[in-house]
Amino acid sequence: MSAPAPAPSGLAPDETLDALRLRLAPGIAANAAFDGWGKAARDMAADQAGVDRDVAALAFDGGTMAMIDAWFASIDTAMLEALPIEALAAMKIRERITSLVEARLTLLAPQRESLRRAQAILARPGNVAHGMKLGWRAADVMWRAAGDKATDYNHYTKRTMLGAVYAATLLVFVNDESEAFAESRAFLARRIEGIMRFEKAKASFTGRADNHFSMTRFLGRLRYPAR
Repeated sequence: MSAPAPAPSGLAPDETLDALRLRLAPGIAANAAFDGWGKAARDMAADQAGVDRDVAALAFDGGTMAMIDAWFASIDTAMLEALPIEALAAMKIRERITSLVEARLTLLAPQRESLRRAQAILARPGNVAHGMKLGWRAADVMWRAAGDKATDYNHYTKRTMLGAVYAATLLVFVNDESEAFAESRAFLARRIEGIMRFEKAKASFTGRADNHFSMTRFLGRLRYPAR
């Protein structure tokens, strides 16, 4: 028995707009390097996927931010496919987090110009909060994949730190011309080491009232380490 024919709109049978966004997002990102994160990239991706342009416009009625959001969500999905639970199970926690971030870099590598353009958009004053939300979401997906089940303040500190590390690594990554992005990987390794040191020292920090630990200062050092 043959599979049902696609609808005239280009939607697969029972495909939701959420699913369509994830399907079109990689194509939009590929075109955004040349056309920017806008209507032209969206329409080109729709044409390439055989989706009606009006349906694609409906799926991305949030405009540029909806497109970038969907692309990053598609990276989340692809990362989990590249590193399933069984592949991570044999690793230590440091290796899991490092492997997950490096998997994201591998997935983003073909579209570094699109990533650079997305970063510029997210850095605009009106978009900073959304950019932080996307960073938090990426960090949450990675920690969950790594097996983290924390529900107390550790849940928040881990994601805040990894989000800062990931964002800083991407800033290095978009300008990294070293072989196999060795500079980005070395930068990431140093920042992950910082997270691991913090996790080991956290009990003593939180147990001493006179320590006056500053999360803001710590994150600043992760992002802008002393030279």
